[in-house]
Amino acid sequence: MSESLRIVYAGTPDFAVPALQALIDSPHEVVAVYTQPDRPAGRGRKLKASPVKAVALEHGIAVEQPPSLRDAAAQARLAAYAPDLMVVAAYGLILPQAVLDIPRLGCLNIHGSLLPRWRGAAPIQRAILAGDAETGITIMQMDAGLDTGGMLLKRAVAIEPGMTAQALHDTLAGLGAEALLSAIAGLQDGSLKAEPQDDGQATYAEKLSKDEASIDWTRPAEAIARQVCAFNPWPVAQTTRGGEPLRLWEAQAVPGEGPPGKVVAEGPEGIDIACGEGLLRVTRLQLPGGRPLAVRDFLNGRSLAGELLPS
Repeated sequence: MSESLRIVYAGTPDFAVPALQALIDSPHEVVAVYTQPDRPAGRGRKLKASPVKAVALEHGIAVEQPPSLRDAAAQARLAAYAPDLMVVAAYGLILPQAVLDIPRLGCLNIHGSLLPRWRGAAPIQRAILAGDAETGITIMQMDAGLDTGGMLLKRAVAIEPGMTAQALHDTLAGLGAEALLSAIAGLQDGSLKAEPQDDGQATYAEKLSKDEASIDWTRPAEAIARQVCAFNPWPVAQTTRGGEPLRLWEAQAVPGEGPPGKVVAEGPEGIDIACGEGLLRVTRLQLPGGRPLAVRDFLNGRSLAGELLPS
């Protein structure tokens, strides 16, 4: 039986929760959790703990929230936990070389893509936007670069048509937890060796911006459908209607034609909007001040038929 490791876990959002829970349920000991400082949230702008912090506190695990890991005091505090291994998942802080050198077995990262494709901040959304047929999880040994470390283990998943970033996120978060435990076991018994990444195959998944959410109806329907899927739940693809934003949450490309932006048909199965090539069939959408509605509810008492939405 492999030895129980002392593990420091660093993560912040929902994506990082399943792997933390898997470590808590494993024979290993999570001696501390590092997460981003509490942030203002909601209408009252009250400070809110990260999802990872909430799980750590629930299990009585020490929580550290330094604004940076670059100063000597923060590094000394981390070293005092005497970790065998550090695991990082969507933490949000840069780990300098001095931190990477602290754990006896180094630092592992759970990354939401099949590296070296989609290094960077938004690998899940970029994979959908690009029309990739598959993506996955890579467990890598961290170095000082941006997602450039040696790869220990990969797990692939298909990106199904219509799959939103939220759905793919949830799938990969669970897969990351499973892959992490396998990678730790392989690291301990020597069966896994880090494979260098081919930098020539690398692509960069830059952070999403709200500007990317605006729909250009002259583009092909397939591309716009991927935009809708990739930006659910944030920043949500949108067009305008009467000068007001109309947010599109779910849609698919279907055959057909018409002037780009023209609503050519509507019914319980969807609202069909002509694009530069094909039609976008919208099945879930949202008006300003309202909540997202299934198309059947949206069309109850209102109609978009014949309208021309601007690009």
